Formats: sequence, C-alpha cells, structure tokens
Amino acid sequence: MGTEQKVAVITGASQGFGAGLVKAYRDRNYRVIAISRSIKPSKDSDVLTIAGDVADPKTADRIVQEGMARFGRIDTLINNAGIFIAKPLVDYTEEDYASVLATNLGGFFRITKRVAAEMLKQGSGHIVQITTSLIDHANSNVPSVLASMTKGGLNAATRSLAIEYAKREFGSTPLPRRYEDADARSRKA
Repeated sequence: MGTEQKVAVITGASQGFGAGLVKAYRDRNYRVIAISRSIKPSKDSDVLTIAGDVADPKTADRIVQEGMARFGRIDTLINNAGIFIAKPLVDYTEEDYASVLATNLGGFFRITKRVAAEMLKQGSGHIVQITTSLIDHANSNVPSVLASMTKGGLNAATRSLAIEYAKREFGSTPLPRRYEDADARSRKA
C-alpha cells in the first residue's frame, strides 16, 4: 500500500467509546473520518467530521465521497454507531424496533458495502464491528433482545465478511463491547 498516511472511518464518533477511538487512531497518526448525528467540526485538519445518521443512505454516500475526496483512501472502518434500548421484550414499541434495525443493521449494511468497495479497489482494508458481549452473556438485569438480535446478526455477518474476503488481504473482525462500557444506553451514538 505504500507509505501514505492511513485513514480510518469511525461511526458513532462524537462521544464515549467512539470519541475515544478517534483519539486513539489520531495518536497512531491515522487520518480519521468521524461520523455521528451530533458531531461538531474538528480543528484537526486530519479529522473529517460528517454529521449524519448512519441509518440514512445519503450519509453512507457522503462518508465515501467526502472521505475519498479529502484523503484519497480508506484503510479501516469501525462500525461503532448503534442504538441500545434496555427493555423487556414485551415493552418494545414498533418505533423502538424500527429505529434499532435502521441504525444497527441498516447503517452497517450501507456503510460497510460502500467502504468495502473502496477497500477492494485498493487491495486491502479492515472492518471492525463493535457488537455487545450480551450476545453470548445475557444478563437478567439488562434486558437486551433487540441489541442481541441486531448485534448478534452483525457478529455473524462480520465473520462471514472475514471469510468472503480473506484471500484479498481484507479483514473483518467482530469486537464485543461489554454492556457496562456503553455510557449512552438507550440513545443513539
């Protein structure tokens, strides 16, 4: 790939874990494309902020278009944005269901598809999906059917991507995050 400065796309980047990822990647001299509905412009010229909802297909288009125009490459995608609503199954509303699926699954699908296409053109890349440890370690104190359903599906999809693109120097890794680490339960990142 040469000696060019690498570029990471990080969704859910305005606060908490996502903001920490932006800082960590910048500390490693990556340029960063940081996305969140509420993200503010950055004073760092190596951070491109894109305010948008990952559930919106136009946001996915903007990430790739603006990111490639500014930095010319994308090496890493970290799908961190997500919605976690802790309710018993019978208390979820149709709106809860639609919102969680649109962000957790729709956002993953649209952004990953577009970013993976650029990575395949480059001949390399890595996708990291932030999931939840509740997939494998359910907790009666933290009702999480929608999170487990969507993030569990993403865990499987991410493993599938790893196999699908393994021969093309393209990696994909699910990374479960413990539910206690989520500082913003029940709201969008």
